[in-house]
Amino acid sequence: MKAVSLQSAAAGWLHQQWQKRGVWARLLWPVSGLALGYVYAKRRWYQRGTKQVYRAPVPVVIVGNIYVGGVGKTPVVIALVQQLAALGWTPGVISRGYGVKLGPAPRLGQGELDARTMGDEPALISEQTQAPVSVHPNRRLACQALLAAYPEVDIIVSDDGLQHLALARDLEILVQDERQIGNGWLLPAGPLREPPGRLSTVDLVITRQATRHAGPQPSELSVWLQITAVHSLDKKISLSVNEFIKFQINKSSCAIAAISEPDRFFKSLAQMAILTQHTIGLPDHHPLDAAFFNAQQADLLLITTKDAVKCRALHDPRVWVIDTQAVFSDPLWATSLTKQLTPHAKSRPV
Repeated sequence: MKAVSLQSAAAGWLHQQWQKRGVWARLLWPVSGLALGYVYAKRRWYQRGTKQVYRAPVPVVIVGNIYVGGVGKTPVVIALVQQLAALGWTPGVISRGYGVKLGPAPRLGQGELDARTMGDEPALISEQTQAPVSVHPNRRLACQALLAAYPEVDIIVSDDGLQHLALARDLEILVQDERQIGNGWLLPAGPLREPPGRLSTVDLVITRQATRHAGPQPSELSVWLQITAVHSLDKKISLSVNEFIKFQINKSSCAIAAISEPDRFFKSLAQMAILTQHTIGLPDHHPLDAAFFNAQQADLLLITTKDAVKCRALHDPRVWVIDTQAVFSDPLWATSLTKQLTPHAKSRPV
């Protein structure tokens, strides 16, 4: 755990450095200049046809980011898939499956999936949307496998992949958080995968806010996560926030988060008056097992929905899952965005 704590502290320090153009960032700026040159060259290769682009026979919507690490894409993907289904589409999802060792063939599934073989984010997306998911770093292979296994799918949502130019897309959604572009420099001197001008080329920019605020600028779309309920790990008990706060009385609580920004989770609990005497922030995608939970002394252990999909095999009555829902400043954003989309021809030469 000490090594994990040091890793988390190092990541926090790095993100702090990326918010300014200090000495450390300036020393690395020449390397970032080389990265910028590669980004422009790569885009030209695809624009000129030097590199082949795969066009799926159904519309493809990319949900990605240019700020490295977690900025809140997964809640946006879940909300988008749910809204597409409500609009009459049959969406499927492709994902890289970060942290999972994959072979040459994509892995597919629907509903409750094993996070160890599919990845925690794909497992969470499929659990909450019931949409089929295909996992592979090669987005073309992921698309082809998804459409072959689930021919009813008529639109594909890509979880990440904004920089995967080998996949043609009909819409691009860029998600950012309150850090936005940081110091504006590319890796490693800054936090960006692409230059800030990329924001002006996408179809929609969504900014994740820590909490509901007075209101965005008219041209902006904001999203924040709202805690809706708390349920036991086995899902047999579900409590409202007020009921859980009463349940906490005279009990010690520890909040645990293995996500990109654990402090967001801890702050959201505090804002809802859910008390925690201790907090444990772990690196994104960090595994959680019975030995880890057994080592904790608190009466109640509070975790995120993303971490919960990694814990289905556990039977610890102390573990409670904090349910959240993405709330958008414009509830009809998906309807407006997808009006221009129409299903492509159903012939699928995959």
